[in-house]
Amino acid sequence: MAQLIRGEVLHFLGDPGDVRDARPAATVHFDDGGLLIEAGRIVCCGAWREVQAMAAPGTPVDDHSGKLVLPGFVDTHTHYPQTDVIASPGHGLMDWLDRYTFPAERQFADPAWSTEVAEFFCDELLRNGTTTALVFGTVHPQSVDAFFAVAQRRGLRMVAGKVMMDRNCPEYLRDTAQSSYDDSKRLIERWHGVGRLRYAITPRFAITSSEAQMEAAAALAAAWPGMVIHSHMAENEAEVATVRALFPWSRSYLDVYDHYGLLRPHAVYAHCLHINDEDRQRMAQTGAVAAFSPTSNLFLGSGLFDLGRALDLNVPVSVGTDVGGGTSFSMLRTLAAAYQVAHLKGYVLPAQRAVWLATLAGAAALGLDGEIGNFAPGKEADFIVLDPAATPLIARRMKGAATIEEKLFVWLTLGDDRAISATYVMGEAKWRRSDQRMEPGKDPDMKSGMEPDIEPDIEPDIEPDIEPGRSS
Repeated sequence: MAQLIRGEVLHFLGDPGDVRDARPAATVHFDDGGLLIEAGRIVCCGAWREVQAMAAPGTPVDDHSGKLVLPGFVDTHTHYPQTDVIASPGHGLMDWLDRYTFPAERQFADPAWSTEVAEFFCDELLRNGTTTALVFGTVHPQSVDAFFAVAQRRGLRMVAGKVMMDRNCPEYLRDTAQSSYDDSKRLIERWHGVGRLRYAITPRFAITSSEAQMEAAAALAAAWPGMVIHSHMAENEAEVATVRALFPWSRSYLDVYDHYGLLRPHAVYAHCLHINDEDRQRMAQTGAVAAFSPTSNLFLGSGLFDLGRALDLNVPVSVGTDVGGGTSFSMLRTLAAAYQVAHLKGYVLPAQRAVWLATLAGAAALGLDGEIGNFAPGKEADFIVLDPAATPLIARRMKGAATIEEKLFVWLTLGDDRAISATYVMGEAKWRRSDQRMEPGKDPDMKSGMEPDIEPDIEPDIEPDIEPGRSS
């Protein structure tokens, strides 16, 4: 069934902050615009009168006049098992992991607990306007089964993976090189490409993976060359020193991943704070992505990401909330912190470029820019509606905002979950602020017994083809 969306419309065809972009206009903006949607996909985007004229008479209209329609946010680094440790203080990254994160992750051996947290996590994403995320599970395969089952019931486009972690962590969270390979392969066979779901090969970080396990990750990457790889890199200076001691043959932290063939397009590395230009140039050459996670970096005292330098050297960059080191599910709050961090490093981040990083650039980081990220015809209709009167202060400040750049900057600086008026997934409103009863877990249509197409307890007959310690 076709439908029409009316409102102020904004999306991007490229990087609006890159003067080298040869396209005539990276920004597409209509003060009075519209979307025509059919079967959950964009048919056209344009001025309201033109879009309305393309629709059949009687096509239903969701009218958001006076509000801004944007592509849904894409969060390229977050941890759903850390939902309950957000706002836990720590004396740096490793202390925070040991005191809060690892004990919390132990509970995800329980599928029922994993499901309950995944339900809440997905509700929070939608309430904050995030329609796609790259998500860490735990070392437990059942944590990924639970997350994917919840995401599939909601029809969400999500990318997630099981943590690979065989050393320098509590025994109760430790796998082996072989078991991490076997479990990951089974999860790939079970979930990758099912509905809107994608798998991510997920070594936690170099400190917690032996060389044998890094070889196992490399074997998975070689077997699935287009798959997302998701890990952490150079978040904390003490962490960097530990990696240097564990891999004395490496030139840098980045070089460890490079050695194992884990740098390529859609390989997403969170943080990338303590790296040099040689590392940045190597990321640009290979297409590996830096997931800028500013609220986490500030909260844990890890350092300041050099956004301006990364963009100057053509490093692919996206944005992540990094819940629970990060302090908010809101991409608006995260972009506000990104602006502040970039400013401290000497770069003033334009609001339009910030929103591009959180939409089309995020989609490209995950290899999904052919499906989501803007309103090009044929793309999936995941989008959000921003309210210019979300709070009294935003409403007052908007009176002095004359351009779309100024309006966006107000939302980025003052906005949070309250600014999200509605979140749509495949053209269907999954959350509306005007109707709090329509929270995803409580929507009658969303708990009507829809089950995953593939039962999570099925064990495919897959033979491992790697032995721990054997080079690929």
